[in-house]
Amino acid sequence: MSAWQYCALTDTGARRKHNEDSVMSAPELGLWAVADGMGGHEAGDVASGMIVDALASIKRPENFSLFVDAVELTLQKTNQALRDHSEKQYAGRTMGSTVVALLIADGYGACMWAGDSRLYRFRNNTLEQLSRDHSQVQRLVDAGLLAAEDADAHPNANVITKAVGGAVHLAVDVVMLDVQPGDRFLLCSDGLYNELNPDEIAVRFSVGAVEEVARQLLQGALEKGARDNVSVIVVEADV
Repeated sequence: MSAWQYCALTDTGARRKHNEDSVMSAPELGLWAVADGMGGHEAGDVASGMIVDALASIKRPENFSLFVDAVELTLQKTNQALRDHSEKQYAGRTMGSTVVALLIADGYGACMWAGDSRLYRFRNNTLEQLSRDHSQVQRLVDAGLLAAEDADAHPNANVITKAVGGAVHLAVDVVMLDVQPGDRFLLCSDGLYNELNPDEIAVRFSVGAVEEVARQLLQGALEKGARDNVSVIVVEADV
């Protein structure tokens, strides 16, 4: 049986009046998620909230691959639910949310995402981004037209190309990964990494327990001006 240490924090930030982010921790499932809503504060709140509520209601199968399938199916059903809700309540205007989810079992895990909320792994004092943004600037990086280190500062850095609720059909990306004792994972919305670069994020993983890491990350974003909502979940594996 695996055990996890984790801490989830979310904050409106310094400039926004409403928090459109939602976070979810379900250690009994081995499931954590961050969702960053869009479409205006009310619609964004609803979108991200619907995602984490749906994920929290999953009954975990014993087989891990079936668990991955269940999370994917839940996100696809929520995609349709968001589109239906938009038609009924918001005259069909854009209503959606990014999502990044971490699934962990004994010694292995999965990262699932749509949009630009991210999952990082901190192992052996090295920070690695496991997700890959669905964004216009990532397309430029992939095409060799923009340096990766310049992506987060690009004027179109916040323009995403995929979100739950954004299109009729949702195809989430999935990356399977190994999990070693002592691995630390960070799920976050773009409000964090738009303020802190990878080096600034990495140095905060050495401050102590996961609660202190999460607090330092959030505080660091706030000290930089926190132009957007900021959400962080730090998970440490004990497998």
